[in-house]
Amino acid sequence: MARLKIWYLPTVSHTRTVFSEETYQRFLSNFDVTENMTDHNYTTEVIEDGIADFDGLVTGWGSPPISKTALQRAKRLKIVAHSAGSVKGFFTQDLIDRYLIPRDICVVSANGAIALNVAEHTVGAMIMMSRRWMHHALNVRERGLWNDRSMPKSRQGLRGAMVGLISASTVAREVIGLLQPFNVHILVYDPYLSDWDAGRLGIEKTALDEVFKQADFVSLHVPKLPETYHMIGADQLRLLKDDTVFINTSRGSVLDHDALYQEAKSGRFQVQLDVTDPEPLPPEHPLRKLPNVVITPHTSGTGAYGYSEIGNTVVHALEQYFYNKPVPGRVDLTRWAQLA
Repeated sequence: MARLKIWYLPTVSHTRTVFSEETYQRFLSNFDVTENMTDHNYTTEVIEDGIADFDGLVTGWGSPPISKTALQRAKRLKIVAHSAGSVKGFFTQDLIDRYLIPRDICVVSANGAIALNVAEHTVGAMIMMSRRWMHHALNVRERGLWNDRSMPKSRQGLRGAMVGLISASTVAREVIGLLQPFNVHILVYDPYLSDWDAGRLGIEKTALDEVFKQADFVSLHVPKLPETYHMIGADQLRLLKDDTVFINTSRGSVLDHDALYQEAKSGRFQVQLDVTDPEPLPPEHPLRKLPNVVITPHTSGTGAYGYSEIGNTVVHALEQYFYNKPVPGRVDLTRWAQLA
């Protein structure tokens, strides 16, 4: 059987980041690959001019959207594998409906690999914030205090806690897996989560406000969609119990930051934000100054392990597709509107 012709669009530096040498060599051996040997991303026009010759595309960070003209010329195109996270920026709903679904073009995302890193950050933030590591470390280093006895002491660690997750996303499901050794009870709010999936995951489905009322830890994993803009605001935040740890590693836009400041300035709960809106927060934004708020610069998705799994996901997906087997990371194009 002839090898699939794959056009590899990402830059050389991207390749070094997300592919091990072994995985990339396997990719080159198993497919007829045309590589981008530069450190410059191709333009939309370059893709339009060259796409007709290929059975598959591999895209990455910085790759441009796939245009209508490109899809019209891509008569051989069978698969688009994205060696990064969200694929939402590559196609419009119209192009999905007019070209990809009718042609049964397979679209693959490696967001499950990035989710490994984000989930690790999330669980680490739960432990760090509940145990006040930042506060103790800064007291020792900046204030010369060995143990500030005036600082409120948290009695709730992660073990045995009630953990609330907003959305049963890919990241949230990795968090659920990582939490298993901690003997936690997990509440999840997700209107799209079936009872069957909830049972399979071993979690309890509940209402949004109930998560905020009951949980000792609340972590947001909500996609950025028009209907999720500021879905978390004053009504939910005021329900948080004292000493709760509140985390957002999803998208800044799902959280009303002004409402968060008004509730957090009392110091009654702890906050860890890896994403903000805008990003970065302006230097004068009051959330930057609150001692119970720890902000990291959107780094939760970084990490060697998850990055290496991006390359593995892409190559394995192409191999599975070639042999007509289930494709890991395949995107359900019929749910395009709900994708992050």
